[in-house]
Amino acid sequence: MKSSTQASASRREFIKNTGKLAAVSALANVAIPAVHASGSDLIQVALIGCGGRGGGAAANALSVKRGPVKLVAMADIFPDRLQKDLTKLQTQFASQVDVPPECQFIGFDAYQKAMDCLKPGDIAIFATPPAFRWVHFAYAIQKGLNVFMEKPLTADGPTSKRMFNLAHEAQAKNLKVGVGLMSRHNRAMQELAKRVHDGKIGEIILQRGYRMHGLGGYFNSLPKPAGITDLLYQVQRFHSFIWASGGCFNDFYIHLIDQLGWMKNEWPVKAQALGGRQYRSSPEGIMYVDQNFDTYSVEYTYADGTKFFFDGRTIPGCQQIYSSYLQGTKGSGIASKAGDCGQPSSLYASQDLSSKMFWESKVKPEEHDPYQNEWNDLVDAIRDDKPYNEVQRGVEASLVSSMGRMAAHTGQEITFDQMLNCDFEMSPNTDKFTMDSPAPLVADADGRYPVPQPGIVTSREY
Repeated sequence: MKSSTQASASRREFIKNTGKLAAVSALANVAIPAVHASGSDLIQVALIGCGGRGGGAAANALSVKRGPVKLVAMADIFPDRLQKDLTKLQTQFASQVDVPPECQFIGFDAYQKAMDCLKPGDIAIFATPPAFRWVHFAYAIQKGLNVFMEKPLTADGPTSKRMFNLAHEAQAKNLKVGVGLMSRHNRAMQELAKRVHDGKIGEIILQRGYRMHGLGGYFNSLPKPAGITDLLYQVQRFHSFIWASGGCFNDFYIHLIDQLGWMKNEWPVKAQALGGRQYRSSPEGIMYVDQNFDTYSVEYTYADGTKFFFDGRTIPGCQQIYSSYLQGTKGSGIASKAGDCGQPSSLYASQDLSSKMFWESKVKPEEHDPYQNEWNDLVDAIRDDKPYNEVQRGVEASLVSSMGRMAAHTGQEITFDQMLNCDFEMSPNTDKFTMDSPAPLVADADGRYPVPQPGIVTSREY
């Protein structure tokens, strides 16, 4: 096992070398001329992955005030999701939505058809399950498109390496890429980060993050019903399957992990963890088939030995805690008061968070929504032709999330390097999926899928 210092150095060396790898890529040598530099130029948008954050991201795109933006194409594998989002967006943004039937695409190749409706410099939104992120990103780079992609970006080591390389290819082509880790665009947290990095609470000696609430998303999945294939079922209920989403750990917990890594200004180098499955059946007594634990408790360690404790729980009826905290040698702070990035952020002159507050964030009303801020910032970068690529740190945040998840699922200490270099690719044929493809997971005779077994299966998660 490598020491924390060795792991940190190795991690930095890998990230540095990804730039060298990208430099020899054929795509990296193809320059894309700057477009949309003028605020009056129309930016066209294609939504790939409807429902939930997909529709929300499209609404944020169409709400940007700087120059015209229009939605011109949509893609999904479920027609009802596409139509639901289309109806909602047409109602809210009638003059900015022009998606005729011939620009509505269904199927695993629909992402290509939707992006083919755009011209270089337009924006593709990726809001599909994360397993498809690298596939869609590679095609966007080929087409010379700017991108907004939802988090997380990866769930395993092989796809993380792939995304690091694609990030450098996009940067070499001057493409602007935003990642849906909206804490980084929370103006309160931006001010908090400046003060923490300036030493206002001294050296950080402890961080704490909590996301503990009832069931959410597609966690409590019952056995696959008739009339849908295994693959479509797993994509539809992607939170339940680690290959598709990284499970609830990556999809839900990444925001607090990202923001606390930001406050520390580095990433943890190792993790040890525990967790378990307890409430695994419906009120009717039918066993759920998802791969998630009900509880996760992770001890992350930074290279200097500082600890970051994260607790996650999805059990109804328990006390709900959903916030993040910093403790330093000269004081303490609240990063998120409630939720992923709940405002205000605040700093205190002691470890007592009920007294001696010496700073509290104040944000302009028009900049209060971090989801809208991230879109305003992306379009500003496109209009002004400024460097803008959030993929590398998005992959790093995804890897740190996966590191904690794998530590809990295997019962082993997992380093950043081990997570990055774990050769188990959970869905190696994602780029070849068709509607008739077999699923990455196969159910047993009772319709249940493999689940983590800490201490029994220790080199991979299931």
